[in-house]
Amino acid sequence: ANRAPVETWVPLATVRAGIVTASTEEFIRGRGAASETSIVFRIRFVDDLTLADRVIYYGEAYNLKDMRELGRARGLDIRVERAGP
Repeated sequence: ANRAPVETWVPLATVRAGIVTASTEEFIRGRGAASETSIVFRIRFVDDLTLADRVIYYGEAYNLKDMRELGRARGLDIRVERAGP
């Protein structure tokens, strides 16, 4: 039997979010241009959220790239980029 660990994602929290900014930028990668979607969400503070977590938005996975606390544990601005295939 194969005992290799399998990475899975489990829900941490379901929260309301507002979009602060959204952009798509094109970068030259390897043999051509690729687009990268970046979104900044504003949410209520979630204590155990880390950059190792992901956001699911309209069925697409996004990796957390930056988090900024708003006030004293009142809210968070989180910057995410669309996860690769």
